[in-house]
Amino acid sequence: MRRISFGRPIGAVLLLIAAACGSDGPETASAPGVSAALVQQTALAIPPAPDNGQRMQCVPYARAFTGIFIRGDAWTWWHSAGGYFSRGNVPEPYSLLVLAKTDRLRSGHLSVVVAVDGPREIRVSHANWLNDERILEDMPVQDVSERNDWSQVRFWNPRTNAFGRVYEAYGFVYRNPTTPGA
Repeated sequence: MRRISFGRPIGAVLLLIAAACGSDGPETASAPGVSAALVQQTALAIPPAPDNGQRMQCVPYARAFTGIFIRGDAWTWWHSAGGYFSRGNVPEPYSLLVLAKTDRLRSGHLSVVVAVDGPREIRVSHANWLNDERILEDMPVQDVSERNDWSQVRFWNPRTNAFGRVYEAYGFVYRNPTTPGA
């Protein structure tokens, strides 16, 4: 299997205010959850990933790691990205895997793709997966969807040392901005 791995960007550690995977305040964008000025800024550089010793939620972690500045609950990022960021069902490094809102994930969840190990295997880094606000890096994720479209995924569970339950996913939000309204 081919593995594409991208190391963590080097730079100063960002100081972030931890907000839940849920909404992190009132919307300030002209479109739902997105600022056109921030979309332009996103294309410039990848900010440094937060220090592994920090504790935070998935939304601010995803923003800090990818530079994609969307606001709102994690599950809303899929729809909020429409018309501003490309979306799809093929994993790419530094794209965001967006999990749907469910009874178990009331605000959804965001994970950053850090490596593509094969057509149905990736590795992600994310925060608060185990509801302890820790940052987990390089966690294996499998596509278990019938159509091979990443709509159903399983994450490695470090507590059981096995892949866990199946989660519904919308797909991947990519760092490349699109022209609003296009």
